[in-house]
Amino acid sequence: LAHRMITSRVKEFILIGLSESRGVQGLYFVMFLCFYAMNVVGNLLIIVTVMSSQHLNSPMYFFLCYLSFVDICYSSVTAPKMIADFLVKNKTISFVGCMAQLFGVHFFGCTEIFILTVMAYDRYTAICRPLHYPTLMTRRTCSRMVVGSWLGGCMHSIVQTLLITLLPFCGPNKVDHYFCDVHPLLQLACADTYAIGVTVIANSGMIALSSFVILVVSYVVILVSLRSHTSEGRRKALSTCGSHITVVVLFFGPCTFTYIRPSSDLSEEKIVALFYTIITPMLNPLIYTLRNKEVKSAMRKLWGRRVDSEEGKV
Repeated sequence: LAHRMITSRVKEFILIGLSESRGVQGLYFVMFLCFYAMNVVGNLLIIVTVMSSQHLNSPMYFFLCYLSFVDICYSSVTAPKMIADFLVKNKTISFVGCMAQLFGVHFFGCTEIFILTVMAYDRYTAICRPLHYPTLMTRRTCSRMVVGSWLGGCMHSIVQTLLITLLPFCGPNKVDHYFCDVHPLLQLACADTYAIGVTVIANSGMIALSSFVILVVSYVVILVSLRSHTSEGRRKALSTCGSHITVVVLFFGPCTFTYIRPSSDLSEEKIVALFYTIITPMLNPLIYTLRNKEVKSAMRKLWGRRVDSEEGKV
């Protein structure tokens, strides 16, 4: 039986994508290529600005730098393949490539969840315990939190990928999605996937839901504590917290919708997935720069130094 299972295993999958219409795919190619380029350029700009500025050396910007790096990696797992598939008729991906994509999506997605949660703790400490902030949020502590986020994402992704890899796939091999994810792959397995489906919900969904609850509780405590601050202090705190809350809602909402419930309409799931794999990573640089005077000022100084150096060469 094991030999028959191995020999019958499909060697590649076919990604149906967002649309099978050639005209629509041409439009999607231009649109998502622009989205991906904006994502990479915007997040790289955040990373370069934070690393080159002496004023952006607080833990908040340390975590923001890593968040931008994760956003680039997260979108790069799915976007290049999806964009290239808009130009070809046969949207195939090897079995190994499919499992690698599944691992990458859950690795970087879960890591982003943990980093966003850590950023909320940073804001809580800065606003609610300002006198202890320098001792609580040292560079070593921040580094350990980031490493913990990466390790947590890796462990989660290993579990998800192993659950799917061990399933028998003997056909059909058409994945009703634009990337390899758990729910569409479960529908193709030649076995009863109920127990694995429940495990997926317990693993992915509960991580997203529990982290979201922690974030909500943190910001409720922050809002309550702001009543004792001055109006200027409240304005500054709400400015930094507002950006983070916006990103959390845009990322956690679609993630929770996808992984906290059993699989149903995959066409609906594809649209939701676009938000947390493409749209939110693209919007993060805009959200954090438009509401942050320090980042905008550092970007202007960085651009000014760039222009001055170019003029000096001339």
